[in-house]
Amino acid sequence: MKLLPLSLNLNGQRALVVGGGPVGFRRCKTLVDAGLQVQVVSIDVLPAFVQFIQDQKLNLAKRAVTKSDVSADYALVVAATNDRAANQMLAAQAKQHGVLVNVADDAAACDVTFPSVLERSPVQVAVSSGSASPILSKMLMRRLSTVIPSGYGKLADLVGAYRQKVKQAIPKSADRKLFWEKILTGVVAENIFSGRPERAETLLQAALAKPKELQARGEVYLIGAGPGDPDLLTVRAVRLLHQAQVIVYDRLVSPEILSMFGEHQEMLYVGKQRANHSMPQQNINQVLVDLAKQGKRVARLKGGDPFIFGRGGEEIETLAQSGIPFQVIPGITAAAGCASYSGIPLTHRDYAQSVRFVTGQLQDNTVDLNWPQLIDNDQTLVFYMGLNGFPIISQNLIEHGMNAAMPVALIEKGTTLQQRVHITSLDSIGDYLATNKVQSPSLFIVGEVVQLHQKLSWFEANEAESK
Repeated sequence: MKLLPLSLNLNGQRALVVGGGPVGFRRCKTLVDAGLQVQVVSIDVLPAFVQFIQDQKLNLAKRAVTKSDVSADYALVVAATNDRAANQMLAAQAKQHGVLVNVADDAAACDVTFPSVLERSPVQVAVSSGSASPILSKMLMRRLSTVIPSGYGKLADLVGAYRQKVKQAIPKSADRKLFWEKILTGVVAENIFSGRPERAETLLQAALAKPKELQARGEVYLIGAGPGDPDLLTVRAVRLLHQAQVIVYDRLVSPEILSMFGEHQEMLYVGKQRANHSMPQQNINQVLVDLAKQGKRVARLKGGDPFIFGRGGEEIETLAQSGIPFQVIPGITAAAGCASYSGIPLTHRDYAQSVRFVTGQLQDNTVDLNWPQLIDNDQTLVFYMGLNGFPIISQNLIEHGMNAAMPVALIEKGTTLQQRVHITSLDSIGDYLATNKVQSPSLFIVGEVVQLHQKLSWFEANEAESK
């Protein structure tokens, strides 16, 4: 580690900023935000910088800098001129007086650097590349800003307000640590993030009144993992997944998503395949209840969206009946994700004005559906879990009046790097599957919109370009 990350309290102290350009302006604003009294020296100063100096009632000397401008009265000197010699002179003078110095575009001359800062006051997150790549630091900060809600500042304020009360009510530090972990990862925090601070404080007060009950109570997060690409997880899903102690997952959760979890998290597989259920649904429901009653935070991770052919409703019914707190985090359903990554719009003004999601799972080698309702040339049909039933499905559609030449897309492992899109027609699907190996998970799209695949298949084009 070349740089020591510190948070310095320089409130009320003096700083010298030399340079009136964009860098000097940014540095000056940062110092003012931190409570420093700033002296600016520069011949040329940006008009916006001048206005800022006037608004903040700072001192500005519009002249060339000299050695005498640097003194031990300053806590920090920022050299941000376009003159390398002037910057080096300022650095030398600062070091001579024992003053910290930052030199723009010269990491070797710096005592301190300015990181990119994500402000969630009073929480601050700083990212530094050690001046190697400020652009990279900013990119990382933008990414962090999507997973650290603005509510963390309000959460920190609430915790700070109750810190002493909690210390008095829970004398043992180990017990306090467990208490705060529950608060910061449970319903109190989620109510803050949802914009309900009064409700959050009420829940915190109730937890403080009965801390032992809080420790014994777990929670379940019912999370949609989407069709496979980890980038399609929602921000909230990622946050809750990382704070879960147990991940209960099924067969449709992709390996790329499973690789995101740490060794400290328990992984429990409860996946089901055709004619091979590793755990019956009723048992899965009870496992969630049992884990939560052990006081654990449980993430129930399901492929796609948990409420679209995911039996998520059955699971939370059991949780509700057992008095277990739970949250539902929707995911991108396989139809939306796979269709988008295949360049097949599910609706299109010229081809389809509606879309219907249908389960294609076989029961006793039959698919019992209301076939007449499915026959509409202006409608797109999406069949889930129907790989083995596709020939039977296509036969029934044709028998009930659908055009035998209707375009069909079989999307295999959609949204992942292993995605394959098979295009055929309704009357050819049986022969196609007999001569081409299509692996599960796969999705079956029937409709005129399939014609647009060749024209709009952006994901496959990008993959080809990267090879």
